[in-house]
Amino acid sequence: METLTSPLIEEYCEAHTTQESELLYQLFRETHLRMVKPRMLSGQLQGRFLSMISRLVRPVHALEIGTFTGYSALCLAEGLAPEGILDTIEVDEELEEIIDKYIGLSEYKEKIRLHIGDARQLIPQFDCQWDLVFIDAEKRGVRDFYDLLLPRMRKGGLMLIDNMLWSGKVVEQGSHQDLDTRAIMEFNEYVQRDERVTNVLLPLRDGIMMVMC
Repeated sequence: METLTSPLIEEYCEAHTTQESELLYQLFRETHLRMVKPRMLSGQLQGRFLSMISRLVRPVHALEIGTFTGYSALCLAEGLAPEGILDTIEVDEELEEIIDKYIGLSEYKEKIRLHIGDARQLIPQFDCQWDLVFIDAEKRGVRDFYDLLLPRMRKGGLMLIDNMLWSGKVVEQGSHQDLDTRAIMEFNEYVQRDERVTNVLLPLRDGIMMVMC
């Protein structure tokens, strides 16, 4: 994934953003050492954004689709209400070991519940209204997740969907021929026309669509 801003701007933003914890830094390092696509990890700038949004919402019920190695889950957990729980869903069972390792080392180990499997099958099993949702999963399935979750969001709840600028491909001529890019462009238009929500598409990192229900 290419950055949408110059490396110098990105470095300047990171230098003027609260630093990640030591545990998150260690997870960042291990992810880059072990994973084939470490750029899938949220990182300091986006991680601090997720943490701040969570602290503002103070969710009792939070959901993440696409755990990867657990960095964003740990960030989201920072803002949970005292009784709050974060359910995080990851389809790749091979990632379970590293996720469990870092959740177990964190102060939020009793507040984060990892589920391995297909989110489409798991979501209907939850019996709650979501206060905060973060979707960072397969791009051709993002509308499925959105349609499943929207009726189960509390009024005023927030849904954050990652990678909605797709390295800038959404504005490149001819990029609609790529199936992932086309799915993202169609989803952005779908949200824009959805009168049930208000939305803001932020050019943060690879683009985050913020949806208030």
